[in-house]
Amino acid sequence: MRLQRNILLAFEACFVAAAVAQSSASCSTTLTARYPAPSIADGYQARLVATNLDTPRGIKVDSNGNLLVVTRDVGIVALSLTDEEGGCVTSTNVQTVVENNRLNHGIELSQDGTTLYASTPNEVYAWTYDPNTRRTSGEPTTLITGMDNAGHTTRTLLLSRHVPDLLLVSRGSNANLDDLALDVTSGHCQLKAFNISNVTSEPYDFTADGRLLGWGLRNSVGVGEEPVTGGIYTVENSVDQLRREGRDIHQDNPGEELNFHGYLNGTSSAQQGGNYGYPSCFAAWAVDEIPQNDQLTVGSQFAIGDQNTNTNDAVCAERIAPRLTFPAHMAPLDILFNEDGTAAWVSFHGSWNRDDPIGYKLSVIPFANGEPVEPSNSSQPTVDIMQNPDVGECPDNCFRPVGLAWDTQGRLFMTSDDTGEIYVITRTDGGNTSSATPTTGLPPAGTSSGGAAASTTASAASGATGSLSALLLAVAVVCLSL
Repeated sequence: MRLQRNILLAFEACFVAAAVAQSSASCSTTLTARYPAPSIADGYQARLVATNLDTPRGIKVDSNGNLLVVTRDVGIVALSLTDEEGGCVTSTNVQTVVENNRLNHGIELSQDGTTLYASTPNEVYAWTYDPNTRRTSGEPTTLITGMDNAGHTTRTLLLSRHVPDLLLVSRGSNANLDDLALDVTSGHCQLKAFNISNVTSEPYDFTADGRLLGWGLRNSVGVGEEPVTGGIYTVENSVDQLRREGRDIHQDNPGEELNFHGYLNGTSSAQQGGNYGYPSCFAAWAVDEIPQNDQLTVGSQFAIGDQNTNTNDAVCAERIAPRLTFPAHMAPLDILFNEDGTAAWVSFHGSWNRDDPIGYKLSVIPFANGEPVEPSNSSQPTVDIMQNPDVGECPDNCFRPVGLAWDTQGRLFMTSDDTGEIYVITRTDGGNTSSATPTTGLPPAGTSSGGAAASTTASAASGATGSLSALLLAVAVVCLSL
């Protein structure tokens, strides 16, 4: 009986596989990348929906399902989407929403979808926005100013869903090592929240105003709010060209960081407003390569350069350590939680300052009860979902992830700035990409890169007692012929 059941399942799997293949082939428009096709984890598929954009960075989906994308040297553009059978998604036209070539990354929408926010290196603006026409009206309101840097110029924006009047703004460092960040009053390398319901005719000054959520943050480009508890997390790009006690250790140290910044609703948190170490202290990744590494583990804060009475590992141990640490030079640029808080998706833009390239991938951090499942010293903090098959070809011949956004169907959209592309990542079983298990961040058990068909076939094969049965071989022949 078990063998018969498995044979029936195998036949069913063959026909489902054929249906999946046919539906994929039915897309009226198929865009092709100029580089090797990305590798995708079992249970997911990735398709290009737009190409030839001007350095697409931050991305949001408006209430009508349009993609709003910050493109450097242009401003903000809107892309209409067309859905077809088989999960095919194509962009039908591109319309300029805001012309401002100083906009470079940050973008946000109000919960009702009628106010659009975006940032230059120095200002945060707000426009009245109509999702039906995909246009703004009137002149923008300047909400925040006073953020100019010579170095890192992106100003990531996040509008809290738990405390809707609070707009979070991240400001990075002036250089690789920015000594101004040692002074909390400088406004450099900080994450702040601003009550935009209280804006008067004078905009906020970033340095003097706002609620401090953290300082000593070199360049926290990705900012996310865990949806269940409201906890605020950032992903930080750490320092390049690091030396310790005269030795160059920059290949694998320091690690990039996932930092926790407390809550916006008044819930007490020891981390909120604290010092995260930069420019003196950094997170260890490859501990064995760090000179004088006594008592250091992955994620430990350690001192840069030559240790002295003012800068040493004991002082650094008093700084706020990351909740998780990633390999050096991965360059995380966005963090986006799924709808039930069981996974945080992170885009890793990839390295520029490492002999062997690293990163260039989309990954998931499993979450439970408002925090990562993995311990803070984990050396395997993520589950990879989409990556380039040969990072040795990067950065010139691969995609480079930046911005992430959900649409109302739970599909994940991702920009790739260097290649001028937008991908959509969907589930092969038809479920929401935003659904994930709390232990792996992957789709529910039983899905694979071949969809339900492949998982059913695998189940049938494992249950059969006669793997060389002539009947099963016949089934295999039928499968191959479909």
